[in-house]
Parts: sequence; structure tokens; C-alpha cells
Amino acid sequence: MDLPRFENEYIVGVNNFLEFAFLIGKPVGKEIQYPCAKCGNTYWHEREDVHEHLICYGFVEGYKRWINHGESVIPTVVDSDMDDRGGVDDIDGLLRDAFRNMTNLEEGNNGLNEDAKRFYKLVDEAGLELYPNCTTGFSRLSFIIRLYHLKCLHGWSNTSFTSLLELLKEAIPDLNIPTSFNKAKNMVKDLGLDYEKIDACPNDCMLYRNEYINDSVCHICGESRYNQTPTMDGNEDNFALPNKVHKVAAKTLRYFPLIPRLKRLFMCPNTAEALRWHDEQRLKDGCIRHPADGQVWKNLDTRYPNFSKELRNLRLGLASDGFNPFRTMNVSHSTWPVVLMVYNFSPWMSMKSEYCMLSLLIPGTCSPENNIDIFLQPLIEELSELWVLGVDTYDSFKGETFQMHAALLWTINDFSAYAMLSGWSTKGKLACPCCNHDTSFCYLKHSQKTVYMDHRRFLPVDHAWRSNKRSFNGKIEFRGPPRMLTGEEVLDMLKSVDNALGKTQSKSNGQWKKRSIFFELPYWQHCMLRHNLDVMHIEKNIVDSIIGTLLDIPGKTKDHAKARYDLKEMGIRKNLHPINTKDGKRTKLAKACFSMTKGEKSIFCGVLKKTKLPNGSASNISRCVQQEERKLYGYKTHDAHFMLHYLLQIPIKSILPDHVAIPLVRLCSFFRRLCQKKISLEEINGLESEIVETLCQLERIFPLPFLI
Repeated sequence: MDLPRFENEYIVGVNNFLEFAFLIGKPVGKEIQYPCAKCGNTYWHEREDVHEHLICYGFVEGYKRWINHGESVIPTVVDSDMDDRGGVDDIDGLLRDAFRNMTNLEEGNNGLNEDAKRFYKLVDEAGLELYPNCTTGFSRLSFIIRLYHLKCLHGWSNTSFTSLLELLKEAIPDLNIPTSFNKAKNMVKDLGLDYEKIDACPNDCMLYRNEYINDSVCHICGESRYNQTPTMDGNEDNFALPNKVHKVAAKTLRYFPLIPRLKRLFMCPNTAEALRWHDEQRLKDGCIRHPADGQVWKNLDTRYPNFSKELRNLRLGLASDGFNPFRTMNVSHSTWPVVLMVYNFSPWMSMKSEYCMLSLLIPGTCSPENNIDIFLQPLIEELSELWVLGVDTYDSFKGETFQMHAALLWTINDFSAYAMLSGWSTKGKLACPCCNHDTSFCYLKHSQKTVYMDHRRFLPVDHAWRSNKRSFNGKIEFRGPPRMLTGEEVLDMLKSVDNALGKTQSKSNGQWKKRSIFFELPYWQHCMLRHNLDVMHIEKNIVDSIIGTLLDIPGKTKDHAKARYDLKEMGIRKNLHPINTKDGKRTKLAKACFSMTKGEKSIFCGVLKKTKLPNGSASNISRCVQQEERKLYGYKTHDAHFMLHYLLQIPIKSILPDHVAIPLVRLCSFFRRLCQKKISLEEINGLESEIVETLCQLERIFPLPFLI
């Protein structure tokens, strides 16, 4: 692909690519995407036109894996690792990767160890024919792995998978396959694709593991570990119990062990090579494209040189949020997955779903809140082991064994999950974790909300707005910006905090609700940036506020009668104070500078209704626009992200006056520039200065609830 385009070898390669794309890929009719440097997989056309573009312009840079033309994102053993025997799955290679260290199979007089037993069991499965006199090269194990892979790729249910196995067995009686999903799963889980079930107290007080693994009652709150056994007709004597009662745990945590999965990353040579990208292939020109370019990564390397000396040591990020797995909002349930990302990969690999590792699945009818630390215990223990001791890991790319260590750089979450993971309450007067006890707040008496103002603190000392009382909160502002606490200072403050969790947790700890379990990691107090906010959640909230206020959508607008009474209470912006009618029955609200007429609202909605978007950039936003009602709702988080970056500026600039439109356009520009793929440190410093002025401008224009 990198050869000169006039050479015969390149032309032959183009023809081979086209054969592959039209045979393996999924062409739309007779058309495929242009992979040329000019079009970049954006447009679709027929074979002759694609051939012409590839000869004229060459392939788009870096398009080595043809994921848009039928090639899988990850080369998997079951569908790509074929040996020279005519397309036979390399099941022996798969077993060698899964059981790399099989030297000491015997443990004295105790027979085979557990790894050896699993290994020999899979060897036996791999040696069984799929059916008598099978000549396709499939073994029983390889066929089940291939089927299981398809189930995962296409989202088949367990019941449908069982039905498929039963149909295959009925149609081909000699087929040597299991007849149910559970039996097939037992075969596959020996490859290390299993998880642990850990029972938990229904009040989130403890996990039944280690010394408590055989307990049946919580030693903190006294709640039973199991659901009560049902009875019939209210008479236990009439209910015939079997000899062995099947006890059902009240709550069960699913834990996916981390160390085996990290070791497995190095078992594939391609993946093991990709884990070196951050050091060997990353462009080091001073711009920030990757976490390795950031100061947090560099500080960790400086403080712990022995850790940074081995470039294969892993840097991880952790994210968590709640969702309702049943989709129907009338079902009371909140499941919290905890996901880990590996940052050693390149940016286009580290965020792929294949490398985002589900670590915990926390069930419950509600959020675990501060008790999430109880469920994080097994993960923190593994992370501590990875930092202190490390694990022997075979690097298939280098062909050697090394001691792998790993460090957790930070967590990423929304504002409510921030409180759960950090221990600092993000509600009330001191909600800002960075400003801490120096947070500037104002409680609105009529709106009954706490807002966070005084952005003038972050302006230069000689800025004119610092002494402007009328346009802001009626006071002169000469305070400097609050100082962020270091990890050591936070840990020192937490010494006096009662760290009881579960049903016995204290309610009077102030803003600090607990000492976060992450401080059990030896390096956590030295991390510069322990917790991050997810920018997509922030953008969604901002778009909700902008659209709700500009279109005056009931229930979403921040400009309402209570907000106007709050302005009157503070004695600022007198032109917006509510006016009571003569009869005293109605309150008249003056028109604000950001208010739009019905015609302007129709134009605003019409711009979004008629917008044509590139395929895959966002969902169909036009379906969310109710032009007759002049409303916009039902859009998702990614839609809000796209609108904030590219769409809202158009109607805002064309409809609103400049002194209102410019701050909103600057706000949109801030997030678009912050989310670009490459940014310099100088540009970040410039954005930090600009956003302070933008927030001060918004504080002068919009009602106070807009600042929440």
C-alpha cells in the first residue's frame, strides 16, 4: 500500500483489495466506500471508480486494516489464525496461549494442579471429531468456539443459542456438539472467559469472601445472606422441601478478574506490539494527543522511575455509571458496571470496545452510592498486587517473560458518580471538589437551588469586571482563585472521617462522606488528577439549559418567575424584576435580551429540522424537533455533543443579538476546541482564560439558575 502507485505490485494489490472488498465486505448493491486519500472512506461508488481513485490518489494514510470493507477490527484466533493445513483453526496455538506456563504439571503427590486439569480437559475436547470421518478440520472445541463467537458478535440470546444447538443436533444426529448453552459455556469458560459470583449483603455492608465466605448472616447489620425460603398456604409443614435446599443470594456481584485479562493482552503478538505504541510510535512534538503526553503520566514516571523503566507496564483508567438494564423506566433497578481502559494503546485502539474491560457488574434496585467501595474491594486488591508485586507475563511479541506492573491513573465519571468514587459530596453549598471548602455559592430563596457564581475570582487582578457590582451579584470581587488540594492534603483531612459503610455509615461526616478505597493504592495520593468529569455529560446538561431557556420550554427553561424573584431578592438586573398586575392575580415578566419571538423560535427549530448530517456522526436529530410546538426533546448525549460543536452556533448567531450570541458561540467553540484530536499546552492555557470570561459574560446575561 505504501509503494509508488505506478508499480505493478501496487496495481496487483489494488485488484486484490477490490476482490476482497466485494467478496468479504458488505457492498451496498454494487458500491463500496472509497478508501482513497482524497475521499477517506466517506463516499460510495462502483468498482471501476474506486479502482481509478486508488490508482490516482492512493490509500488513505494508516488504513492498514480494512475494517470498512469486511476485515475484522481484531484478528481473532478462531477466524483468522489458520495454519498451512488448508484453513484449519489453530486450536493448539490457542491452548498454548491460554496455558503458557505448563512446566510443573505435577504437584508432589497431589496429582495435577488446576491449570493442568483444565489444559488436559481442553486438549481432549480439541481432539474430538466434530462428526465421524470429519474432513473440514473442525474439532468439537473449535466449532463451539466459533459458534460462541458468533453469538457474542450478533447478540443472540441464550435461549436462541440453545435452540440452534438443538436444531443442528436434530438435523445432523452424528454431530458431536453440546445440546444447550450452559454446556457450551462450560467448555468455553475453561479458556479463562469466566467471571466470579460474589454474594453481597442486601444492605451493601460487606461481601461474602475471604474469611466471611461461608457466613450466612451479615456481621454488620445482621441481614440474611439469602432470600427467604417460600412457604405454601402459610403453613411450612405443607411445603415439602427437597433434601438439599437451593439457596438464592439476595444480592450477587459479578467480578471479572483483571490479572488474567491483562496477561492475555500479551499473548497475541499484534496486541503485544500495540501495547508499546505509547513509547515507540507516539509522535513527541509537544502537542497533546494521548494521555502519555499529559502531565499526570509524566509525573508518575518521574516519581516512580522503576515503574516507567519498563515500557510494557500498563496505565489504566476506570469509568463507572448506572443504567437500567430492563429499559422500561417503571422498573426500579440500577446496575452499575465498572469498566477499565488500557492507555498503552494508541488513541484509536484504547477506546475500542474490544479493549474496554468490564471489571465489575454491581446489581441493585438503586445506586450503591458511598457503598460502591465495598464492591470495589476485589479490584483494588488486584490493582495493589499489580503495583507492588507485579505478575509474570509472557510477551509473545518479544518471546520473553517479564514482570508486568500496572497503575490506575484516574477515574472518569459524571458529577454524581464523582461523589461516589471520591467521597466528596457534590451536593449543597460546597459541591465543587476542586474549590473544596472555598467554593463560592449562593442559595436562591425562591428557586430553592444552590448556584455557583463568582467566576470573577478567576479573572486577572486588574480586570474591570472585578469592581462591577451592578452587572453581577451586587458586590465587588477581589478574592483570588481557590487553591486545589494535593492528594497528600486530602489524605490528611480524611484521617478524622468515620469510614463506616453499609447500614452503619455515619450521616454527619460533612462534605467528606468517606475515605475513598482508592487511597489504599500506594501511589494514589501522589496522582495529580485522581478523578475526571465526563465531558459528554457536561455537554448534555449545557445543551439542555441553552435549548430549554432559548425556546422557553416548560420544565426545562431556566428563566421563570421564581428566577426573576431571585434577581429581585438580590437587587440586581432591575429591568428583569417581575411586575405584579393591578389585580395582584398575575405576575408579568419583562422580555429578556435572550428571549425569542414565536417566529424566531420557528426559525431556530427549522435550522435543526433541515440539517443534513454525515452518516454515523449523530442520530437523526430532525426527528427530535417538533417544529409546530417549537420544541426540541428526545435527543441523546451524542446528539447534544454534535449540536454543541457544530449546529447551535448557526441559529444562535443569526437570531440573537451579538452581546448574547457571542458568549454562547464562544462556549460552543470552547468545547469543540477542547475535544479536538490534537491540542497544545499553550492552547489549553488560552482556553482556560477564555472560558472564565465567557462564564462571566453568561452570568451577566442569563438568570441565576442557568449557572447550576
